[in-house]
Amino acid sequence: MMAMRRFTGAAIRACSSSSSSGYFARHLHASSGESKKIVGVFYKANEYASKNPNFLGCVENSLGIRNWLESQGHQYIVTDDKEGLDCELEKHIPDLHVLISTPFHPAYVTAERIKKAKNLQLLLTAGIGSDHIDLQAAAAAGLTVAEVTGSNVVSVAEDELMRILILMRNFVPGYNQVVNGEWNVAGIAYRAYDLEGKTIGTVGAGRIGKLLLQRLKPFGCNLLYHDRLQMEPELEKEIGANYVENLNEMLPKCDVVVLNMPLTEKTRGMFNKEMIAKMKKGVLIVNNARGAIMDRQAVVEAMESGQIGGYSGDVWDPQPAPKDHPWRYMPNQAMTPHISGTTMDAQIRYAAGTKDMLEKYFKGEDFPAQNYIVKDGVIAPQYM
Repeated sequence: MMAMRRFTGAAIRACSSSSSSGYFARHLHASSGESKKIVGVFYKANEYASKNPNFLGCVENSLGIRNWLESQGHQYIVTDDKEGLDCELEKHIPDLHVLISTPFHPAYVTAERIKKAKNLQLLLTAGIGSDHIDLQAAAAAGLTVAEVTGSNVVSVAEDELMRILILMRNFVPGYNQVVNGEWNVAGIAYRAYDLEGKTIGTVGAGRIGKLLLQRLKPFGCNLLYHDRLQMEPELEKEIGANYVENLNEMLPKCDVVVLNMPLTEKTRGMFNKEMIAKMKKGVLIVNNARGAIMDRQAVVEAMESGQIGGYSGDVWDPQPAPKDHPWRYMPNQAMTPHISGTTMDAQIRYAAGTKDMLEKYFKGEDFPAQNYIVKDGVIAPQYM
């Protein structure tokens, strides 16, 4: 999420010459025109599936591509059952050609599953974020990994702005008072603040981070950002944000920290006890990036001590989150299931983007360059 997804000479080649030859065998086979077995893994919408015609990203409506695929002679299997050796997905691993998943109900594609998937050629994410896939294993096996870049960036940025306001104004306790028949203004007001004049820092300023900063500008905040790439001066001036190259220098200045970075081996558990301790006491954190970027227990302890004054996000590790996940029971949290990027508007966009890539795959054509996460054995730089 941090920047434009481009494959450059600096990108790291993740496979050897022997695995590269495996790539070309799979890739050339993809354009042969024969029937393909495509498996989609989505969440079930149950009674909600029929309540909105644009509810495409669920098992029942299957991205709206079933009739199109089957009319061309392809097999399309859709399930929500994705965990364990006896799950429905596991039954189809050995002979599927394409696996489609979403960040909201991810099918975890491990090296072991890739090894079993002898016919697998293409891994598609209907949405943004492909960290549920072992990208090193995918690259070494010669697989193509792609996602619908940009499909839900507006949805996520708007959701982040909402969460900042929810935490800043101490909204959740007020809502709970109404539901519980209570009325205690003081119990809400003592932790409620204006957003104007506060310092907001985003860790990552790719598509989503930039949109968030643009939406925050009218609130009169002090806007900071940390990213591996600095914006062009004209854009920085337009947004009114200041670049901080050293993350350790930015964090202590922020009243609110927003995470807008991909999950990689480098960022996994990055915000641990030591990193959280560098922030202002009472800092508000919004994380719609990935749950595993945070050290789970460090967040719990910081919330209990007041080092973190409020935490909100829609990402968990794992997903779906188990009932005993400790973030469910933290004080001053405003957590939800993974919903920020799956609005009806976003679903229309990522369903259309998935269909477009499948059409190109059947024809042996390239995808839009920014959609590739793994191509020709090379992993996109933001995931390295």
